[in-house]
Amino acid sequence: MLISPREGRANRWTDTMSLHHKKHPHLERLLNQAPALSLDASSKVLILSDLHMGNGGRRDEFRRNADLVRAMLADYYHPERYSLILNGDIEELFKFSLDSITGQWSDFYDLFTRFGENGFVFKTYGNHDAALLDERDYRLQPYMLESIKFLYGKETMLLFHGHQASVLLWETYPQVSRSVVFFLRYIAKPVGIRNFSIAYNSRRRFAIEKSIYDFSNNAKIVSVIGHTHRPLFESLSKVDYLNYRIEELCRAYPAADSPDRIVIEGKITALKEELDSCYRQGKKIGLRSGLYNTLTIPSVFNSGCAIGKRGITALEIEGSIIRLVYWFNGKQSRKFISDRDNRPRELGNTGFYRIVLNEDHLDYVFSRLHLLA
Repeated sequence: MLISPREGRANRWTDTMSLHHKKHPHLERLLNQAPALSLDASSKVLILSDLHMGNGGRRDEFRRNADLVRAMLADYYHPERYSLILNGDIEELFKFSLDSITGQWSDFYDLFTRFGENGFVFKTYGNHDAALLDERDYRLQPYMLESIKFLYGKETMLLFHGHQASVLLWETYPQVSRSVVFFLRYIAKPVGIRNFSIAYNSRRRFAIEKSIYDFSNNAKIVSVIGHTHRPLFESLSKVDYLNYRIEELCRAYPAADSPDRIVIEGKITALKEELDSCYRQGKKIGLRSGLYNTLTIPSVFNSGCAIGKRGITALEIEGSIIRLVYWFNGKQSRKFISDRDNRPRELGNTGFYRIVLNEDHLDYVFSRLHLLA
């Protein structure tokens, strides 16, 4: 049950946030105005973002993973009694009309709303689907919010798309959106020019993450975003995660017995190969580190996107556990390596697999946040 922002808990962050009003006014507004939802031991929530659903044609980036998303929602998350958060940019309205999108993917809207049977379904809006606020007949209109707060005991998790951290995107969007839509739909799309999104610019992507990271640390909250298309777990990028795990395994090696050392050696070899692959790809994957301070504070999580060439990433909350998971087609090579659980689990006989990339207790996340921020 949603709790009004004016009800219940006092805004304990008010004094702290007032000091940073000039720096993060839009994010402060999201925090203060977001309706709140309490999490408990029985809570199970799936967080997806950046589907960028199009018209099903060759320029529709969602098309390559549509069957995968459909299967995981219908055959895994709904039967497992998960609630659903669609965290922005679900439709690609810069390139396609709403009618063409809903006509092509009508079954997905039925599937999205079914998650209300398990508890709730909500959709925040991003910069690519903000125009839906004016669409009264839009199927998901009753579930749309700009942001939502999860209350975990006395702690707060703020879910929003993430484009609000960019002054340029937020303050100029109403003025430039029509021009952008015209260019992308009628000029860029026909000739195959890729979408000019913040998600594809490594420097701007990092700047947005950094802004949200600073805001979250000041407010002592966890922010859960999408927008940049880059999965983040506890503010760590993929490169950071690989480096940290290699370091952990190296520290564990001296105290291990012979059989365990063999296992550790194999894990380190696999992680090094994955890290080498990241460096070979360089700017193509946005190699810039997700480490913003000398000590990483776990205040930002990002669910990634659903338009990856090899699969999709998502965040799960189950009771006191938060996870970054990766779903992929078994016919394709895995994009991620996780030595914590490197056994992909097939979903029935679908040929689609789920792997846990990382997970942690929310109690640990918030303890580290309070101690280090």
